[in-house]
Amino acid sequence: MAEHQSDPSPGSLGRVPEFFIIGHENSGTTALYRMLRQHPQIFMPDLKEPRFFIAEPPKDPSALRGKRPHTLPDYLALFAPALPGQLAGEASPQYIRSKDAARLIAEVQPAARIIAILREPTSFLRSFHNQCVRGSIEDQNDLRRALALEPLRREGKRIPRGSPAPERLLYSEHIRYVEQLRRFRAEFPAEQVMVIIYEDFRRDNDATLRRTLRFLEVDDTVELEKSDVTRVRKAVRFQRMHRIAISLQRARRRPARAGKLARTVNALTPSRLQGGALEDLVRRAVFAVPRPLDEKLTRELRRRFKGEVEALSEYLDRDLVGFWGYDDID
Repeated sequence: MAEHQSDPSPGSLGRVPEFFIIGHENSGTTALYRMLRQHPQIFMPDLKEPRFFIAEPPKDPSALRGKRPHTLPDYLALFAPALPGQLAGEASPQYIRSKDAARLIAEVQPAARIIAILREPTSFLRSFHNQCVRGSIEDQNDLRRALALEPLRREGKRIPRGSPAPERLLYSEHIRYVEQLRRFRAEFPAEQVMVIIYEDFRRDNDATLRRTLRFLEVDDTVELEKSDVTRVRKAVRFQRMHRIAISLQRARRRPARAGKLARTVNALTPSRLQGGALEDLVRRAVFAVPRPLDEKLTRELRRRFKGEVEALSEYLDRDLVGFWGYDDID
């Protein structure tokens, strides 16, 4: 976050959002964002993830997609179109793992309502790892190998070349659900923090949505088009080809930032295959439905994270050990 307490008060600069969807990633935050922004009493900007309250400044702000704001006035400008009487909100799932976001949000909006979504740890890691590979953050297709590299990566070693977010590769750090929730509860009273369990959201989309609307104190009888919470993104099948595809895409969209080889290949590609047609062809070759997680690895991960699930069960006063199937793990 670029602005601090010495800056003009947020209220004097523009509209401050009243609620925040803080994460986790790959746990239905996009689906919830899409549904909530249909509500006539709610405004959410087109930019889903402003990520403004992450204290660490980006290494290269110009390289970020979506033109994310880096000053408080720019951030608040996202909510300027909100109508009087509308509740303004945003969704940045990276906030939940940030050690500073809760405090920084509370500094500008102490009355904020906070929505966290938690997913069964092994299912979450499998999906999150898949996302990291797709985004060229991770170069290990195999989750077991990626997990084994954590000790080296904590020392700054074996980081994929050009990885834009190497901190995400410390997968075990993401499964600190109680610690993450406590950071927000330290800044906001219990009645301002809502926890959604992803599997509840997936099983009963409508009930979870209605409960969220009541939490936000808007009309929960409004009919809203549901968004698919069950969609599984395809996994990268050939990583080298995936990197080539990304290079070609960059050459077409941002030639000045692409390598000479990628620009040359793109220029020599027949016009009938350029643009979307070429990208569709490559996508079909590169991606495939993800394979089920290895049963042995699943049990190893469940054994590793059972203590966290037990602590979360106690913290939320709900039996997630049984609900998530950890009761047979010793």
